Amino acid sequence: MRIVIAGASGFLGSHLVPHLRQQGHAVTQLVRRAPSAPDEAQWDPYAADVDQDLIDRADVVINLAGSPLIGNPHSKKWASELVESRVTTTRLLADRIAEAHRGGRGTPAYLAGNGISIYGDHGDQPVTEDTESRGDALLTAVTRLWEDATAPAQESGARVVVLRTAPVIDKSHPPLKPMLLPFRLGLGARLGDGSQHFPIISLRDWVGAVTHLAEHETASGPFNLCCPETPTNADYTCVVAKSVGRRARLAVPAFVLDKAAGPMSPEVLGSVRAVPEALIETGYDFADHDVRDVVATALSAQN
Repeated sequence: MRIVIAGASGFLGSHLVPHLRQQGHAVTQLVRRAPSAPDEAQWDPYAADVDQDLIDRADVVINLAGSPLIGNPHSKKWASELVESRVTTTRLLADRIAEAHRGGRGTPAYLAGNGISIYGDHGDQPVTEDTESRGDALLTAVTRLWEDATAPAQESGARVVVLRTAPVIDKSHPPLKPMLLPFRLGLGARLGDGSQHFPIISLRDWVGAVTHLAEHETASGPFNLCCPETPTNADYTCVVAKSVGRRARLAVPAFVLDKAAGPMSPEVLGSVRAVPEALIETGYDFADHDVRDVVATALSAQN
C-alpha cells in the first residue's frame, strides 16, 4: 500500500514507519522542513498547505502529529498548543481526504491519532468503544475536539479509524522512562490510593495494531489501543517496582497531585478500565495481554 504519515518523527511514528516498510508498504513522511529524502514531502498544516496529489494517490493517510503531552499543566499556552496542533493537522488531512473522495480522484483511508482519555473517569466500569465520553477534564476535552476534526473525511464516505491510544509503555519514553531511576532507588509510589484503572499498551502491540488496522480494509470507527487486561495504578506500580528488584511502599496523596498536576490531575487519578473490544473483533492477536507482559516487553534488551 501507499501510506502517507504525519508525525513520523515522533516516538510512535519513528517506530511505525520502519515496521510498515518491513511489511512491504511504501511510506511517505510529511515534514515541516524542506524534504531531504525521496520519501519525504513538505507540508504546512497551519497554512492549510499539503500536496493534494499525494493524498489522492495514497491508500492510507495516518496522522500522529501533535505537540508534546509532557509540559507545564498550569500553562495556558501549553494547553492551547495541545489542542491547536491536534485539531489543525487532523482537520486539514480530513478535508483533503474528503476532497479526494468527492472528486473521485482517490480512495484513501484515514487513521487519525487520538487518546484513551476521551472517556473520562468511569470507575470500575469496563470501557469499550461504545462507552460515552464523560466529564470535562483537560485531555478528555482535547480528545473530543481532536476526534470531531475527522468529520469531513467521515462525511465524505472515507474509511476512518480513530486510534484511541493508551499510554505506550517503553523504557525509552514517558511514562515509564522517568519512573525507572526513582523506582531503582526504592522511591516508587502509587498515585493516590492506586485503585484507579490505568490503561496501557506495549510499543510492539501499538505498532502491530496500527499496521493491522491500516491493512484491514473493513475496519472503521474508534478503536481502543490498550492491552486486554487493564491494571490499576497500584498493579502497575507494583509490577514496575518488582521488575527493578524493589518494592513500592510509598504513595503520593491525591491532594498533592491535585495541586501539582492541576488540570491534568484527572488523568492520573481518574479511572478508565478500557477494553480493546473492537480491535479484538477484527482478529488482532495481542503479544502482551496484561501489565506483566507489557512491562517485561518494555524493559527487555531487544526493545
